[in-house]
Amino acid sequence: MKADLILFNGKIHSFNTETPNVTAVAIKDGKFIAVGNDSSVMELASEETKIIDLQNKRVVPGINDSHIHLIRGGLNYNLELRWDGVPSLADALRMLKEQVDRTPNPQWVRVVGGWSEFQFAERRMPTLEEINAIAPETPVFILHLYDRAIMNRAALKAVGYTKNTPAPPGGHIERDAKGEPTGLIIATPNAMILYSTLAKGPTLSYEHQINSTRHFMKELNRFGITSVIDAGGGFQNFPDDYKVVNELNEKKQLTVRIAYNLFTQKPKHEFEDFEDWIDTVKLYQGDDMYRHNGAGEMLVFSAADFEDFLQPRPDLPENMEAELEKVVRLLVENRWPFRLHATYNESITRFLNVFEKINREIPFNGLPWIFDHAETIDERNIERVKALGGGIAVQSRMAYQGEYFTDRYGAKAAENTPPIKKMIEMEVPVGAGSDATRVSSYNPWVSMYWMTVGKTVGGLQLYNETRLNRQTALELYTRGSAWFSQEQNKKGDIKVGMFADLVVLDRDYFTIDDEDIKKIESDLTIVDGKIVYANGDFSSFSPPHIPILPDWSPTNIYNGYPVRSGLQSAIEKNAKADAKPKLTAQIHSCSGSCDVHAHNHDVARMSNVPVNNYNAFWGALGCSCFAF
Repeated sequence: MKADLILFNGKIHSFNTETPNVTAVAIKDGKFIAVGNDSSVMELASEETKIIDLQNKRVVPGINDSHIHLIRGGLNYNLELRWDGVPSLADALRMLKEQVDRTPNPQWVRVVGGWSEFQFAERRMPTLEEINAIAPETPVFILHLYDRAIMNRAALKAVGYTKNTPAPPGGHIERDAKGEPTGLIIATPNAMILYSTLAKGPTLSYEHQINSTRHFMKELNRFGITSVIDAGGGFQNFPDDYKVVNELNEKKQLTVRIAYNLFTQKPKHEFEDFEDWIDTVKLYQGDDMYRHNGAGEMLVFSAADFEDFLQPRPDLPENMEAELEKVVRLLVENRWPFRLHATYNESITRFLNVFEKINREIPFNGLPWIFDHAETIDERNIERVKALGGGIAVQSRMAYQGEYFTDRYGAKAAENTPPIKKMIEMEVPVGAGSDATRVSSYNPWVSMYWMTVGKTVGGLQLYNETRLNRQTALELYTRGSAWFSQEQNKKGDIKVGMFADLVVLDRDYFTIDDEDIKKIESDLTIVDGKIVYANGDFSSFSPPHIPILPDWSPTNIYNGYPVRSGLQSAIEKNAKADAKPKLTAQIHSCSGSCDVHAHNHDVARMSNVPVNNYNAFWGALGCSCFAF
């Protein structure tokens, strides 16, 4: 048997201890057929074999996000301006202003998740005054985690919010002295007000949704993601909103493997949703690129314990147990795996009471089931999860909300939120993920930085003794996540017989400094034995470019998660624009000379000046022009 593709001269990381010092792999028909040293693997080469020199770069198994919202994110990716990783509010507002100038009526400019106010040098949110000054006519909607959203006056008009508009239960519309909405809407703690408002905005055409989803997958490939489990989501309707990924799979254009869960869509009619799907959807239907994976993460709306750490923990209603039992009993009877959004230990205790009751009557007996998030689960409930054969999917939400959690519950509680080390010690299956895109960023290396270095994106040291080592964090994002779609024998490692999904990294994850982990990107991403992304030294292997539609999309300028070079390029482009002096005054609220960095903020930000030492260097309000 001769190989289709051989990669050699690499530092290949496999979890298989029987094959140490791997430098080469051979791939045929989408699977690894040899894993070993250069000389032994090269014996499988023929004249038709493509051979790539890895140049001694680090290679890891393909990254698998066990909880993400790819399907919904793909439909909207080309609509959204990403602030993920942007280091200053000044940069973020500059990006916003340019996108406002590019966006045609009646479209909105949307910043939807993936960022935290603490990542900015200014350590604050944008104000309504700033947003209205930048965009007097174009609707702007800015979502911050699942706690609040900012809308300018044009967006309020577009959604029809007036002084007579009532807020839904668990939501709040801030109003001025005259009772008029200001533009700030808050989850208190029910996030329904946030995503129901977002859903009022214009959507892309079907053709552009196809394009948008392909570019979102390419963006995931850029960071080495080769597989995901899609956890459904609010306003993500089955089967209508799944037509795009289904068509892409039929055309062999998926570049990420997708296992999808079905998320209930009608409050008080959850049982009917799942009863209908059990009758019409065959469990695990699909193929190795796109397949069904069970129920969740929402099973019944009464069980939603929203994770807004700016608000007190919600008490779930008394009828929750009865409603949850009815649905879970149906799923267990039909042997459908399920997953459930579960933030707080108090909620988890009640959920487990329901599961244990059902198990006594209809044994789970190996049926896979999952708790998602589990930030404050305690040791006793971890034991109960293990006894029922469940797994826990953890996400990097604390990397974005750790400051809020610490402020409310204290640093000691935050140290074990979530208690990943304890879960692993107790031998419960654990998979890592992001919960992107409306809360955390999809960048898995930020998640691994959070798990191994123990810091939030804002630099707060959350964890010390509970930090994971780098191998363990990587294993949770690869082999660990494979359990959550019951594909642990198919993917998650670089091993003969497994899917040929791997990533060649642009820097060595195992040896670089801690702060460089969150800068990792892929130089070469392979899915099913095919090159789906190539950059840097491997650019010549890149698949053909796909034009970005529509042409005014933020993706055309900022390409998703901003990298330093891309952001700087856009900044320099803006600097040449006629509107730059006016924009600088709008964003920085200043004129004339800046006492600290002579109005060249980007030079200061890109330098080694200790901009994170706010108390010692910048003071409470930052520099005299309020840019930092």
